[in-house]
Amino acid sequence: MAQQHTTSLRLRLRYRFDHLVSGGTTALIGWLALACLAVVVPASMVLVWSDRAAPATLSGRLTAVWASVGQTLKIGGAVGSPLYVLASVSLALVALLFVSTLVSLITTGINRRIMSLRLGHSTVLETRHTVVLGWSDQVFPVIGELVAANANQRRSAIAVLAPQDKVWMEDEISTRVGDSGRTRIICRNGSTTDPAELCRVSPRTAKAVLVLPPTGDTGDAHVVKTLLALDAAAPGSGEGEAVVVAAVRDSRNHMTARLAAGPTGHVLCVDDIVARLLVSTARQPGLSLIYSELLDFEGDEFYPVAAEGLVGRTFGEALLSFATSSAVGLLHTDGSVTLNPDPRAAIGPADRIIVISQDDDTAVRADVASHVEEDAIVTAGPRIARAERLLLLGWNRRAPLVIEQLGQYVSPGTTLDVVALGEYAATRGARPVPATRGARPVPATRSARPVPATRSARPVPATRGARAVTAARSRLEVSFHDGDITDPLTLAKLDVPSYDSLIVIGETEPAASASASVSACGSASDTPVAPHAPVTDPEARADDRTLVTLLHLRAIGDAAQRELALTTEMSDDGNRLLAPARGGADFIVSGRLISLLMTQISESPYLAEVFEELFRAEGHEFHLKPAADYVRAGHEVSFATAVESARRRRECAVGYRLRARSATGPDYGVRINPDKRRRIRFSEEDWLIVLAES
Repeated sequence: MAQQHTTSLRLRLRYRFDHLVSGGTTALIGWLALACLAVVVPASMVLVWSDRAAPATLSGRLTAVWASVGQTLKIGGAVGSPLYVLASVSLALVALLFVSTLVSLITTGINRRIMSLRLGHSTVLETRHTVVLGWSDQVFPVIGELVAANANQRRSAIAVLAPQDKVWMEDEISTRVGDSGRTRIICRNGSTTDPAELCRVSPRTAKAVLVLPPTGDTGDAHVVKTLLALDAAAPGSGEGEAVVVAAVRDSRNHMTARLAAGPTGHVLCVDDIVARLLVSTARQPGLSLIYSELLDFEGDEFYPVAAEGLVGRTFGEALLSFATSSAVGLLHTDGSVTLNPDPRAAIGPADRIIVISQDDDTAVRADVASHVEEDAIVTAGPRIARAERLLLLGWNRRAPLVIEQLGQYVSPGTTLDVVALGEYAATRGARPVPATRGARPVPATRSARPVPATRSARPVPATRGARAVTAARSRLEVSFHDGDITDPLTLAKLDVPSYDSLIVIGETEPAASASASVSACGSASDTPVAPHAPVTDPEARADDRTLVTLLHLRAIGDAAQRELALTTEMSDDGNRLLAPARGGADFIVSGRLISLLMTQISESPYLAEVFEELFRAEGHEFHLKPAADYVRAGHEVSFATAVESARRRRECAVGYRLRARSATGPDYGVRINPDKRRRIRFSEEDWLIVLAES
């Protein structure tokens, strides 16, 4: 009962205090004055009466009390005639009011300025800095790579503009990126589609502007609006103009974004690049490791070097003119790039040689032609193409592109089984997963059905889905099946170990897809949202399902005592670290891949043409080819010999992968730019990494 009484009293006092505060400024000042007098007057009387030197008379002591009260409350405490005391108190009150008002104004101004700075509304005064527009999971690898690229610079800055709280963004970057070294990271709050707010990060004086694609169905439209706002805020000024790099997810929006970016802007298409790399890696396991090495600033990269001493000579001679770097192309004066040119092509006086090297100062000239061993070069005949059985697990908007790409490379008679959720399969008239081993091809009338393209389980337009499957039918027989790829019973019926290659792509649950898309659309807008509000990301849900699928596939592989040829697509690099897969497995992490490409182009704009060539179906690309087709297996040979053998096939050899180390980190058997004078013993199962025509 005593506890209840105490609680009740506390609540009653709090209620009275709230009522007092709500009475306004005048009432608050009055009560505050009474409270002060109630404390100061008795305390002053105690001081006077306890002082041995206090006046003996009552009037003298009261005068001393008045002086103490006046000094304590800063109202003078003067003694004399009543008029004199009144005037003294009035002046003290006026002085007190003036000083209090002045302090209040100064404090308010300082607080307003501090709040403005905290909100991130001030303008960035930097030059030659990098601007990042937008906020998504891609911002962390982008900033991390920019920090690595600027590690050898004395001073560099990155300005981030997003509709998020400034302090929250800084905390997130500090947590996810870590030490930024010499690079200063500046965050500003604002809409990326408002030209006035874009000026807060000074895009006119920046060396590069990166536009990140938000998640959700409206992400591409947001990128286009940002590019248009950027053109309005910082119109092109010719010489010294900032490099603009953007990315869109859907290939149908690629051309629109390129128009918005202008003739000097670079726009990457996530779907095309990821689909291309998925197919290439599925056919050549280990290829994802090579691209990760070449796109990461911490590994070997592309650099243009002067052709000193090689002007007038052929490109074939340049291949053996660098001991620890690999020549792969020519950069011409007009900015155009030729990858893997004819070995007989002459190097012009203004051409620069594109090399893969550890750094821009490690591409040192050293003629290694004398290390070529003619008797170790072999001439292998063409390998006989054979029909394959392929399995595609999951479905998203990139799946039609994957099927279309597969149809361009596989041998006639190759079959592809596609297993997807029932709601996806319903749009195609798919059959349940058969319990038998071999999947029957879908009749021609059913293969051309439209396939769904979005994570929200909406079917793609009929013309697009039909085009993807129809284009592949000349070589590839496609069969669709209804099944949940996270269900072990579904996977058990497929006889997974019997397939030559498996591709797992992200797939969201149909029930959650619609709500996830709505949530993602909201996050793509420029309306500030609560930083810690839970947001349902459909791509995150897709990664969750992929992790479950990989867990079951690992169990299937262990039971069959066989290593599955598996290529997996993910959106978040953090989820890749959780994946239950062997070391060195092939993962195409779309978010990280696009982030690496964007940062590479922002630092070296000519790389836009290099990457466009590498990720184009009819261009040149990297291949993993049997080393025994180039040099004698089982014998020690110099790597220069392998380079010369590849040159005779009009290919550029840039490294190798050893089968015996393919599951051992950190390089998983991949070696880029080995010393060409180094001697290596290749086995029948080792691969040579070459740049060749697709």
